[in-house]
Amino acid sequence: MIYPIIAYGDPILKKRAKPVEKDDSFDLKQLVSDMFDTMYQANGVGLAAPQIGLSIRVFVVDAEQMEEKSIKGFKKTFINPTILDESGDEWTYEEGCLSIPQVRAEVNRKSTVKIRYYDENWKEFTETYDGIAARIIQHEYDHLEGILFIDRISMFKRKLIQGKLNDILKGTVKHDYKMKFHSK
Repeated sequence: MIYPIIAYGDPILKKRAKPVEKDDSFDLKQLVSDMFDTMYQANGVGLAAPQIGLSIRVFVVDAEQMEEKSIKGFKKTFINPTILDESGDEWTYEEGCLSIPQVRAEVNRKSTVKIRYYDENWKEFTETYDGIAARIIQHEYDHLEGILFIDRISMFKRKLIQGKLNDILKGTVKHDYKMKFHSK
């Protein structure tokens, strides 16, 4: 099933997501599969459950389409993740977000992240990632904390993109995937 991507302005994107329980009533493996399908349909490299209207601590990543050779094969599901450490030098990279179409901005993030999480089979992992993989994880993890990448840019840069954000709020932004706008 392809879900509509929840657009900037919906309160669910600013809310801290709740942990998933093993005995929750939904089919977790089906949800993960649907999240990957939704992400691929929108040409994304990551998707968090709040972006499809579910306030639960799940995100998926698949960076295969990125041109970075170091990221090939980076396809994972993160359930109830906890970032244990962010370290290394901060570096700037231009980020975008499926929930904020037509907007990109340079964001500073630490270069290395250590994260504990479960996969869709409830197997626990503690792993360390760096570079682009760390950035993708940090971006998607932020969604679970109710933080958008635009929350990490200066007020000056935010003012520069305000017109585009207003278009998203009105539902008049150009997009080529299924979206759900809070105003409609």
